[in-house]
Amino acid sequence: MASNRAPNATIQMRHLFWLLAGLALVVAPHMQRLPWWLNLIALMLFAWRIYLAWGERPLPQKWLLALLVAGGVFGVFLTYRTIFGRDSGVALLVLFLSLKLFELQRERDAIVLVLLSYFLALTNFFYSQTLPTAALMLASTLVNTASLVNFAAPGRALRANLKTAGVLLAQAGPVMLILFFLFPRVQGPLWGLPQDAYSGVTGLSNSMSPGAISRLSQADAIAFRVKFSGAPPPKPQLYWRGPVFWNFDGRTWRPGDVRPYARIKFEASGKPYDYEVTLEPHNHNWLFALEMAANIPPNASVSADHVLFARTPVRTRIRYAMRSYTSFAEGGADSPADLRQGLQLPAGFDPRARRLAQEWAADSADGAAIARKALDYFREQGFVYTLDPPPLGRDSVDDFLFGSKRGFCEHYASSFVFLMRAAGVPARVVTGYQGGEINPVDGYMIVRQSDAHAWAEIWLRGSGWVRVDPTAAVSPARVESGVAAAVPATDPLPLMTRTTLHWLLDLRDNWDALANKWNQLVLGYNPERQRQFLSRIGMSEPSWEHMALTLFWGVSGLLALLTAWLLRRMRTFDPVQRLWLRFCAKLAKSGCVRAAHEGPADFVARTAARYPAMAERIRAIGGRYIALRYGESADARMLAELRLLVREFKV
Repeated sequence: MASNRAPNATIQMRHLFWLLAGLALVVAPHMQRLPWWLNLIALMLFAWRIYLAWGERPLPQKWLLALLVAGGVFGVFLTYRTIFGRDSGVALLVLFLSLKLFELQRERDAIVLVLLSYFLALTNFFYSQTLPTAALMLASTLVNTASLVNFAAPGRALRANLKTAGVLLAQAGPVMLILFFLFPRVQGPLWGLPQDAYSGVTGLSNSMSPGAISRLSQADAIAFRVKFSGAPPPKPQLYWRGPVFWNFDGRTWRPGDVRPYARIKFEASGKPYDYEVTLEPHNHNWLFALEMAANIPPNASVSADHVLFARTPVRTRIRYAMRSYTSFAEGGADSPADLRQGLQLPAGFDPRARRLAQEWAADSADGAAIARKALDYFREQGFVYTLDPPPLGRDSVDDFLFGSKRGFCEHYASSFVFLMRAAGVPARVVTGYQGGEINPVDGYMIVRQSDAHAWAEIWLRGSGWVRVDPTAAVSPARVESGVAAAVPATDPLPLMTRTTLHWLLDLRDNWDALANKWNQLVLGYNPERQRQFLSRIGMSEPSWEHMALTLFWGVSGLLALLTAWLLRRMRTFDPVQRLWLRFCAKLAKSGCVRAAHEGPADFVARTAARYPAMAERIRAIGGRYIALRYGESADARMLAELRLLVREFKV
């Protein structure tokens, strides 16, 4: 589309409206992440620019803009302690784009600003690649493209500009698909520096202290999705194993020495469950699987305490196939080092709990009897399962067991393991998730952060490590029905976890199913799936060279087809051009062929001189064609006249 205006034409108010609308769409998602002072400055700069344009007032002096730039850069540095990286880089980009509005005098400046807004739209995917983010950025691209159309064809209506922009984006769609399928994929994001590329990831931590899991359980974010090949296990058997903690310093539990095993060793019984896990990024190496996992996913290993570990931190969404047995036994053998590690306690902490455990040990025949005494103590001493426990002091186990008696799963697991160790029974803390809800729309089981859980394992002679969940002794509803059914109604939980509004739950299920499709088909298109796709189309061992060559020829072929289609459409659907070509064809039959470089006015003059008897009719056809094709006063009546003249014209 050619513009009849120079690129340095003055910016009009309607142009500024389009620019600000496009910028607002790409800046809006960043406002929740930017510092408050930068949001305030950006809003003030937008409003100031509108005020200047509305009153046709002069723009501020260069020295003032330079001062604002220097102050803004200094403020970004103070906020982030750097001007490099993802967060500080986005903050600077928003600041500079806001200030660029005050250098906006000509259309050339506006075009530069639109192109920069395209880049700013891309930065939103540095933080979120969800379907709403993609839809909003598509809308911003549509508005910014319509802004460019407005510069190229001034005076057109709003609907016409949006339609043209939509057609342009639709024509770019096939090229986008080719790039999506053939452009080489890489593991991990291409943005950010190590200090901020993976900040803000939600999930279990590599340590556990009082309140850690209860805070996580107030989040509604999805931890992973599971697709079972058949019926899933009953809810009380849904223990998704994660990191195991051995070392206790009196308040915080941490992992022990991670020793990889070549294979998983346990005795399975009952039927296996086959399923596929789609794990959300959590920036740690562990993988989650239903207890007890019978296989090791590719590019992963298993530790001596049955934790699956990926080779690299999980920083992108991954999928892996698993088989698990919910009925199993580890056997009685274990290394002496593991047993000693399972008995260690910090010196000088929690004396009352130690004495109680030693009394149980003196009156009990074995570790199983001691465990039963501990569970009976939790059942009978008025303990409360709650997300909002009171703070604990230095002797956290004593304060919990004999003082508050209010806690979440980490309180019960921690105190139970402490009691077992004090009684001479090796024990360890296991964290992960318990439960999950089947989405009736797509059949996936969704495990959320609110399902985070901690339980215990004790070592019994002849049986090995045995799972004991002390939370189930206090609140059986937690294991059977989920956290919402177990905690008091006054405890803070995500709205969707506690609501009984069926229409709202149905809306969430449909949205989760749609988001899962997006994740599986679009975001889940990783290097492995790309290799599988390329092998199916005949590229058995794809390399960068082969992929680049295929990409080049694919895009070139598509552009050639699009060009041919546009030319054919121009000839087929433009009635004025069709009539002109018919007129030229009639003259060509008599030997008067229009040259490729010959314009309509020159051709009409030459033809009229050659056929003087028909000169008047030839000039009438040429005049109407030029008016309809290039004039501003064309109407349907003139088109009808041209059609009649061409039909009746004979050489």
